Amino acid sequence: MEPHVKEIFRKGLSALENGHIYLALSCFEQAATLDRTPLNCSYLALCLAKVRSQFPESICLCREALKIDPGNALHYLHLGRIHLMAGHRQKALKILRQGLRCEDNAVILKEINLIGERKNPAIPLLARNHPLNKYIGMLMTRLGLR
Repeated sequence: MEPHVKEIFRKGLSALENGHIYLALSCFEQAATLDRTPLNCSYLALCLAKVRSQFPESICLCREALKIDPGNALHYLHLGRIHLMAGHRQKALKILRQGLRCEDNAVILKEINLIGERKNPAIPLLARNHPLNKYIGMLMTRLGLR
């Protein structure tokens, strides 16, 4: 990466960490245009999803980054977050778990714990959203049985 592109990337990271997402998007767009590295694409994808809700484009960019650099857990984190923003909870969990297999990453683990996993329905023969399942599940949780 050229020194000029590195500076733009660092500026984008700083902006993202401080909550200036529009500035970060601008920086990562410029960095990815000048040097299309997996890291630039991954951060650009995350910002595109946050700012413009361009989920298909963001997912493609992250997958491109993963294809080139499959061992980087950061790409899995970004892709998982994008899927979560798009409303694909199960897909996000699957991708985040793949990222954990690559590298033991505390941020990914925290993200998985925040998403949480649903418990099995109290009465498996009934649909999950059936009132009996719902209320029996709530009761079991309150009683500490789940």
